[in-house]
Amino acid sequence: MIYDLEKENKEILARYKDLISNTYRTLDEEQNKLIRKAFDIALDAHKDQRRKTGEPYIYHPIEVAKIVANEIGLGATSIACALLHDVIEDSEYTYEDLKKIFGKNIADIVNGLTKISVMNQQNISVQSENYRKLLLTLSEDFRVILIKIADRLHNMRTLESMHPAKQKKIASETAYIYAPLAHRFGLYSIKSELEDLSLKYNNPDVYNEILNKLEVAKEGREKYVEEFKKEVSEQLKEEKLNFTIKGRAKAISSIYRKMLKQNVTFEEVYDNYAIRIIYKSDPKNEKFLAWKIYSIVTDLYQSNPSRMRDWISQPRSTGYESLHLTVMGPDRKWIEVQIRSERMDDIAEKGVAAHYKYKEGYRKNSDDQRFESWVSEIREVLEQQQNLSTSELLDNIKLNLYSKEVFVFTPKGEIKILPIGATALDFAFSVHTDLGMKCLGAKINGKLVPISYVLQNGDQIDILSSQNQKPKADWLEFVVTSKAKSKIKNILNSEKNQNTAEGKEILQRKMRHAKLNFSEEEVNGLQKFLNLKTSQDLFLGFQNGTFDISDIKRYSDKKGILSNLLNRFRKSSNKEEYVEKIDSNLDMIVFGKDEEKLNYTFAKCCTVIPGDKIFGFITISDGIKVHNDNCPNAINLRANYDYRVLQAKWVNAESFKNRIKIEIEGLDRIGMINDITAVISNNMSMDMKSMSIASNDGIFTGNINLEVKNKSQLEETFKQLKAINGVSKVKRV
Repeated sequence: MIYDLEKENKEILARYKDLISNTYRTLDEEQNKLIRKAFDIALDAHKDQRRKTGEPYIYHPIEVAKIVANEIGLGATSIACALLHDVIEDSEYTYEDLKKIFGKNIADIVNGLTKISVMNQQNISVQSENYRKLLLTLSEDFRVILIKIADRLHNMRTLESMHPAKQKKIASETAYIYAPLAHRFGLYSIKSELEDLSLKYNNPDVYNEILNKLEVAKEGREKYVEEFKKEVSEQLKEEKLNFTIKGRAKAISSIYRKMLKQNVTFEEVYDNYAIRIIYKSDPKNEKFLAWKIYSIVTDLYQSNPSRMRDWISQPRSTGYESLHLTVMGPDRKWIEVQIRSERMDDIAEKGVAAHYKYKEGYRKNSDDQRFESWVSEIREVLEQQQNLSTSELLDNIKLNLYSKEVFVFTPKGEIKILPIGATALDFAFSVHTDLGMKCLGAKINGKLVPISYVLQNGDQIDILSSQNQKPKADWLEFVVTSKAKSKIKNILNSEKNQNTAEGKEILQRKMRHAKLNFSEEEVNGLQKFLNLKTSQDLFLGFQNGTFDISDIKRYSDKKGILSNLLNRFRKSSNKEEYVEKIDSNLDMIVFGKDEEKLNYTFAKCCTVIPGDKIFGFITISDGIKVHNDNCPNAINLRANYDYRVLQAKWVNAESFKNRIKIEIEGLDRIGMINDITAVISNNMSMDMKSMSIASNDGIFTGNINLEVKNKSQLEETFKQLKAINGVSKVKRV
């Protein structure tokens, strides 16, 4: 392909100028020279490289640097590192080269980013240690992960050029790892965009449906915002306040979560957009003005007390500050209103990076202390969990990432922030590990309670302890914080260490006799084959005689079958070597690029009917399982085991019948049941296996079990049922 190099060079320069145009006012001459030097090195390193789109590769680091500068708000060092983030991985420049040119600090950050990139190209058994290293870098220099989040955001924004299977893999990994990390760093806008883009590729039908409905409602939303602005602005101006009012639609992924959680349609999500009032203030009057604006808004509109959230008096652990209230707006519909100062808005948009901008005069560094406390806790948890698989490790780290919080007090009146659902025992561990280990009970507001007591906002807690107390296995059933869980597990596991070492030696000998390598990959494979949670369980099983050489031989035989399946889809040139006998009733789905017929079964975690978008997953011990693309486990499988995911498609959907269940709801009236059965039996000629209808105060709800031929038949049935007079909701269960 012929490229217009002169035109491209002009575009590269224009993009670089756009980057520095937003930074030169805030950075000094020395810092701008650093950015220019980083750009020159990156330009040289990537001079012969192109992206999948055909564009010069240098476009990507420039765009990542823009995100780092404008959307996250980091400084010159981070901007330079963003420009250099792929240099070590993709060019002849080494860590030592960057160290000589830029110094150790920048070289270390770029090296950390390189390790993450290499990690993303490896399978789950290798990822385990690398993810641990990635998360440990948080306490050393959190800029590594912030730049990586920016890198992932730009990749998600330009994902169209990727193969669909690769799109789903990257989108799943983004939803599984990077969106929660963005949330924890207070990057709420970026977190929402990452989730929306992940939904766009993981579930495009849902994404486009909500997007279209938001677009249809846009004109009404803008009209509403203008009316709200007019009424509120008059009152705020009378008080001589300096402010702006913005209206915005909620994130598509957020609306979708509410639809699932509340079991409602798009139209029934009443707060799918929000209004934000942002005001100017000096540090002294900042809190006072927020409540003044709150008073003005609630004087104009009826508020919903149960939806009030005060994140100003007690900010979230991420440093997020804002007043949230829900009011009955001009159109008599509930709407969320957010009240925050310009400083609060900056931190809400740019997260932890913005904290350092406001160190003087605001809250005495409390935001930084919260973040540093979280980082040190993460490091402590990681160092104590060496035996966890990657999935368990990430689940543990993510445990508190999205959690809402509860605020409680020590006997001295100091505030502690814990996730909702935390118990008195979690509180004890948060104060000190030794206090948690010896915790007997607690006094909450002067009243004696058990250690399993679930904390409520405002509780004052006094922990009771004893030197004779020791952690018990049932403690793990009610603690929710990762610190408490890890500490309890470590004590409980300490007695097993010697037996584990013996079992490991026994397993090594037996695997050698079975002619298998004793490696992390083989140990993980055997562990999963025997349905064990950790490698420690595997070693203990061989130490106490639960398992022996026969179990290793069974694994080896099954592994041979799995290996054959994987090779078939990696080496299509050898497909003539494989001959499968397929029963005639298994001709509905084919797998891989070569559309091969293979034995399979349907996964139990989701419902699949012909016409649904599907994929195959090669299990360790149960062959190929077919999943719906919208399966709740799909993101986890694609993020962690993409190398075992197979493309799948229907070839003979019309001949297949499948039973599904639908829910229907509406206003009860005479003849309603006849109208419903007429659509199903007469119009659509469907086989109705069962039907139950219940009526309560004029509202009916029903469950119907049907046998459908394909998805198009089901969609047409839904369309006709929704058209029945009085029917308000029809959904597939």
